[in-house]
Amino acid sequence: WQNDSVQKKIRSAFDVFDHEQNQTVDVREIGTIIRSLGRFPTEAELHDVIAEIEEEEPAGFIRFEKFLPTMSRILMENKLRPVPEDLLLQAFEVLDQQKKGHLDPEELSRYLTQEGDPFSQEEMEEMLSAALDPEKNLIFYRDFVSMMTADEPW
Repeated sequence: WQNDSVQKKIRSAFDVFDHEQNQTVDVREIGTIIRSLGRFPTEAELHDVIAEIEEEEPAGFIRFEKFLPTMSRILMENKLRPVPEDLLLQAFEVLDQQKKGHLDPEELSRYLTQEGDPFSQEEMEEMLSAALDPEKNLIFYRDFVSMMTADEPW
């Protein structure tokens, strides 16, 4: 049954960050967990999700039993979907004014941490670890975009 495999995916994503194996994670890990499940919330959406599931006591932690129903609903209702591939590509192409097909990490970091809805340092590092070609120290954004927009095999 579909819901079962969704719950298994949520459980394994959560467990990666449940360092004490006590069914809780640090609230700051929630964005990473949600992104690892193929959803890309804005800061505002992430804030709403956290507000919905955060415990009154002790603050700063999220319990699995609270996270599971909310995250299941997000996945089943296809909420917080990533931006379509062509729009994502256009965004990178705007930054790549010389049409080189790649960006250097400093360029991208400067843009994403200072403009619009800025990335935190942590989010920036997470993105670069996924996007950066370690040998050339460049971001070949076409490859990165197709990796990010690959359909989830639910």
